[in-house]
Amino acid sequence: MEKVSFYSLVKNYKAVFIDSYGVLKNHEGLIDGVQDSIEYIRSLGIPLRVLTNDASRSQEQQVKVFESIGLEGLKKEEIITSGMLARQFLELKITSGKIAYLGTERSAEYILQSGLEHIPISDIDLEDIDDISALLFLDDEGFDWNCDINKTVNFLRRKNLPVVVANSDKYYPVSNNDVAIAIGGISRLVEYTVDQKFIRFGKPDTQMFMYAYDELNKTGNFEKKDILMVGDTLRTDILGGNKFSLKTLLVLSGNTRADNVDLKINSTGIIPDYIADSILN
Repeated sequence: MEKVSFYSLVKNYKAVFIDSYGVLKNHEGLIDGVQDSIEYIRSLGIPLRVLTNDASRSQEQQVKVFESIGLEGLKKEEIITSGMLARQFLELKITSGKIAYLGTERSAEYILQSGLEHIPISDIDLEDIDDISALLFLDDEGFDWNCDINKTVNFLRRKNLPVVVANSDKYYPVSNNDVAIAIGGISRLVEYTVDQKFIRFGKPDTQMFMYAYDELNKTGNFEKKDILMVGDTLRTDILGGNKFSLKTLLVLSGNTRADNVDLKINSTGIIPDYIADSILN
């Protein structure tokens, strides 16, 4: 597939959805030149939404993180996170009892604001779990991988309850060549081990795209054909955009590299409409 210029392509659309990690930033911080790209999109009068599977921060916190690494001008309503959807589900569906979680206390405080008590897996007494109403996978930090993952498995063998995964990413880049396993990957291991089906939020599920689409249409009149989805990962960004009937642009500035893009497309069967090196030109 022939590469295109993002600057030339985006002019053909009325709105753009953009992934965060691998498109706007990477393990080193803000990708050089991204500020200019955002300003270019705005100069065309094109609204944007950042769709991220990061469940650890609120919209306001996301804006501050971007500002801290040098990206100015993002508004909180322009950021859509998987954590927002998980939080909405819990507020509507889990109305009593405690919510157990794997992840950091910061993530738990943001998502679990419904007034219910939340408790880390490490603090659970497996002989006293009657008052726990749901289990939440938040992020890959904040717990002992060996002890707490094993404890999670044994907890789920004892009790059948809703299990929510707030970030569906299986891994994330930590250098140009290496990745680390993310909570989405950990949750799939546990899901397979206990032979249960978990509730997942974030790309590629269409719920995040529908939420962003509905929010966008509060500001104007947009059809799906008017929107370009930009991402660096086939199985989340591109598959999700394809499932939601958006045109998709795969960029090679993150998880998918130029030296293996053809192999990944052929092996997954996930085909973007366009490919670009980045959003920088």
